Amino acid sequence: MASLCILLVLLCGIGQVPLAVQPLGITQDPRVLMAQIGQTVTLKCFCGEDSVTFFSWYQQSLGRKPEIISSRMRHNKEAAIYPSFKGRFEVKSKETINHLTIADLLLSDSATYYCGILEFNSLEFGEGTFLYVTMPLSNIQGVVYQPALDPVRPGDSVQLSCEAHGEKCKGEQSLYWFRQTKGEPVIMYQNEGNCVDEAHNRKCTLTYSIKSVNSSDEGMYYCALASCGKLVFGNGTQVQLTKSKVEHLVVYCLSSALAVSIILLFVLAFTSYTLKRQICSVCKGTVDHQSISAGSDITSHDAGNLHYAAVGLKTSSEGDLGEEEYQHVKSVCVYSTIKMAK
Repeated sequence: MASLCILLVLLCGIGQVPLAVQPLGITQDPRVLMAQIGQTVTLKCFCGEDSVTFFSWYQQSLGRKPEIISSRMRHNKEAAIYPSFKGRFEVKSKETINHLTIADLLLSDSATYYCGILEFNSLEFGEGTFLYVTMPLSNIQGVVYQPALDPVRPGDSVQLSCEAHGEKCKGEQSLYWFRQTKGEPVIMYQNEGNCVDEAHNRKCTLTYSIKSVNSSDEGMYYCALASCGKLVFGNGTQVQLTKSKVEHLVVYCLSSALAVSIILLFVLAFTSYTLKRQICSVCKGTVDHQSISAGSDITSHDAGNLHYAAVGLKTSSEGDLGEEEYQHVKSVCVYSTIKMAK
């Protein structure tokens, strides 16, 4: 419990920075949930790690610090609900699950809920579930427009813009930024924006700045308007990095080098195969028939112009060699052909 208190004190300074750090063994479902006032919802949390000793739930309302909702030991079926959440909040738990049920929803229940686990004195969180509580559906319409953005270079600054139109109604109007990566929308932050009342509706503009863009900032950014019990999303703005000239040159050079290497490998393989066949033919004593015929024609044609000479080898003394070696050397002759010039 002491470690939990220390962590909560540290989290107080985080503000709106998301706590979503997902270990391999913890899963939350769903990631985004919309429900109406008065309904009952269940936020699911699964964790099958044997080393987990403690389960907990936290609520982080937009613009506020996270608050602990419940806590329980792994082998306890009953979870302790903290005073500010007693009554409508209930935890359904077993050894590997830690589901949170919220009954009789209120607008103030709109927040991001994190399932936490204590493992080896380390408190970790799931990716979070964003719960948005709406008023009963009405015919009120909203429109959110986001202009497209050209690809940007790494290190540049980017400013995303959004324009939202919604009819006047009772209750708060809020603007949000979501970023979608890996197919899942993740809440970014709430922004008041700049809103102006017009004849029958309200016009709001919202911006989001990214300084020194890098690969981690890539993705689809959505602007959303929460007004009159509805959450309306824009068409999204894609943030994509463009490759520099140096990167293009490196890719081109590497591709060219790869192509040349493949060609050289084929040439070497063909040359090696050809040489191997020729060597094997010589070793087996086989000669091409056409070569033999061509050689025979040359010999018969020049037979009258050839002179033969035998070169004998003479040793200084027969006694220097043995009998067998002497007979061998004596029988060795070298023949040479000399072609007469015409």
